[in-house]
Amino acid sequence: MRLFAALMPPPDVVRALRRQVDELRTLPGADALRWTRPEGWHLTLAFYGEVPDTAVPELTARLERAARRGTPLALRLRGGGRFGGQALWADVTEDAPGARTELAHLADAAAAAGRRVGAPDSEHGHRPHLTLARVRRGAPTPLAPFTSALADFTAPAWPADRLTLVRSHLPRSGVPGEQPHYEELASWPLGG
Repeated sequence: MRLFAALMPPPDVVRALRRQVDELRTLPGADALRWTRPEGWHLTLAFYGEVPDTAVPELTARLERAARRGTPLALRLRGGGRFGGQALWADVTEDAPGARTELAHLADAAAAAGRRVGAPDSEHGHRPHLTLARVRRGAPTPLAPFTSALADFTAPAWPADRLTLVRSHLPRSGVPGEQPHYEELASWPLGG
């Protein structure tokens, strides 16, 4: 199974981000990007890639422990960035003193859970983010204008209180632009 650990933004945050993405999609070069769908938006904490079915029970047990040891977080989407020239994302910060401390601990714990069951390390160095778009193959598109346009973006704060294990079903139809489908496999309250 292709798996990752994530936090899910609430509807008001999705609405605010959707308005921002609608503006981004008017920029030159936006048609060279594959934009992710709002119903699939999530904050990636750790990406595990292909995990054998036999390792999933241990991974879920480890993630449940990580969630229990964590605490609910006051989060906010603010600004954005890019992974090289391949992906555009919204940044996530803690909306409290000690920015990124608890969020970084949770991301590290989620990544460690994956390593302990043999999943490869996260391809992006465990940086929590929400992917907005990916560059289409063969369409060199500079992402700097998009990250600049995201610089002043701030979404409402929200209490993130659940850690979720998600399965990614990759498109199989071969239809250009088809998006993966995400399935929540398990979810645990933070701190409880």
